[in-house]
Amino acid sequence: MWTQNYDPLGSLWLSTAAAACPVVLLMSLLASGRVSAHKAALAALITALLLAIFLYVPKEASVVEWTPTMLAAALNGAAFGLLPIGWIVLAAIFLYNLTVQSGQFDVVKHSVAALSDDRRIQALLIAFSFGAFVEGAAGFGTPVAISAALMMGAGFRPLYAAGLALLANTSPVAFGALGTPILTLANVTNIDAHKLSAMAGRQLPIFSLVVPIWLVWVMAGWRGVVGVWPALLVCGGSFALVQFCVANFVGPELVDVAGGLISLVCLTLFLKLWQPRQTWRFADEPVSRERERPEYSLRQIASAWVPWILLTTLVLAWGIPDVKTTLGAADKLQRKAFSDGAEPIELHPTNVLIQVPALHKQIARDKPVVAKFEKEPAVYELNWLSATGTGIFFAAILSAFWLRIGAYDFVCIFGNTVRSMRWPLFTIACMLAIAYTTRYSGMDATMGLAFTHTGALYPLFAALLGWLGVALTGSDTSSNALFGSLQTITASQLAQPDGVLAHLGIEKAQLLLATANSTGGVMGKMIDAQSIVVAAVATGQHDQEGPILRFVFWHSLVLAVLMGLLVLYQAYWDAWMIP
Repeated sequence: MWTQNYDPLGSLWLSTAAAACPVVLLMSLLASGRVSAHKAALAALITALLLAIFLYVPKEASVVEWTPTMLAAALNGAAFGLLPIGWIVLAAIFLYNLTVQSGQFDVVKHSVAALSDDRRIQALLIAFSFGAFVEGAAGFGTPVAISAALMMGAGFRPLYAAGLALLANTSPVAFGALGTPILTLANVTNIDAHKLSAMAGRQLPIFSLVVPIWLVWVMAGWRGVVGVWPALLVCGGSFALVQFCVANFVGPELVDVAGGLISLVCLTLFLKLWQPRQTWRFADEPVSRERERPEYSLRQIASAWVPWILLTTLVLAWGIPDVKTTLGAADKLQRKAFSDGAEPIELHPTNVLIQVPALHKQIARDKPVVAKFEKEPAVYELNWLSATGTGIFFAAILSAFWLRIGAYDFVCIFGNTVRSMRWPLFTIACMLAIAYTTRYSGMDATMGLAFTHTGALYPLFAALLGWLGVALTGSDTSSNALFGSLQTITASQLAQPDGVLAHLGIEKAQLLLATANSTGGVMGKMIDAQSIVVAAVATGQHDQEGPILRFVFWHSLVLAVLMGLLVLYQAYWDAWMIP
């Protein structure tokens, strides 16, 4: 048993600079555009391992003892990167390839264009409304993969298809995968999930109005925004209203599913009554002509959408807790019992729980990162049937029957998809290996502790800490598990009688700052390396992760700062908004 060392150099700022090296190296190599993503990820992983082994070795351990533990952490992360995350991306791209090879995706493109030829409207429909629905049902990279592939197929430039899918996948993230990030935050902080949901529901709806405008501004500038302002109001307004109401009065589970679906329906119906005066397309894009378009019947269009309806239905079904349990996913009590090892437990034959050798409960977090000494479990769940990617793969199988694709062609298309995905999957595995190495070594906590020294400005930096957590781990859920406890500890200190948040009291301060970790974190989703790779794969931009990162980075940072300013405002000037 070793306790993490959060200040190995004896200076918080020097230790923070050292801990940031793997992330800075990764982002720099990607942004340079001269190094492929898998090479950049491998270089950053090697750097993280060297720092973890030789700098972050606990005082009571030797390098020889510590090395297997850090290698086990990296392997655990790589395994998680392949299943469930890599499996989701592979299955989604496979389904997309099936529809392209069958020729039915051309019909889908036509049906989207029939609603509006305007690229601004298409981005709102696919990236924002439909993407939010998929985020609510599945999360973990699924909406980026599907939305980016759909926009690419619809005729968007590859860079814009990837960048806009990433930008749109922000405000829904805190309620993604049936509210998993908020529920995880509640579990870590012991704050009521409904209160956290309500607090997030009083921050994110503002950004749900802003993000659609931001999308169109990135594409077409302010004139483009003015040209479609009624559609922006309907799209963002309907989603924001549902997000506020469901988050505050129902709970976190169905916020995105309801909001995305209602936003999609409202915008579709609105387009039957209104169209922009001028159709906006990219500058070098050929102007489509109605007479050159093939005519498809309603039956043909409905048939072409069946694979995507199957995908949506099965992804939603696979996300329902009762269905996941039926398919073999372990519940919280089973995971805890297995982690503690107090008694044998019975699991579904399709599920295997593995206590990672040399890592499980070999490392402990301590104050001030957590409230009390806490052993870190390391249990890998090989739940191949209940994984979301399996639901998508079943949708691909059913789609193959519907599209009348033979067994030989089915296998060939799958083989080609796997071949084309080999380096992206390797990259995703490396990205998660980096995240797990920084987590178990304590490097992530070193970076997080640096934010707690900002005094009265901490509400701003609480959101930026969440942003950093998602950028590091690729998941708002993981960021909440990582920094949720640290946020509540810092809030308790700042809410003492002589603290800057004394006027809030400890309970409200903890609620505000814990929620800020999740709502600020959503803005980091567009720049985490895992999402960048997924977007690049979905749009066929292999080794183009650098341009995608440069496309979204400053948008991510500015939106995170704006969220931080909102939290700062609520902390000092509008505390009545805190439940």
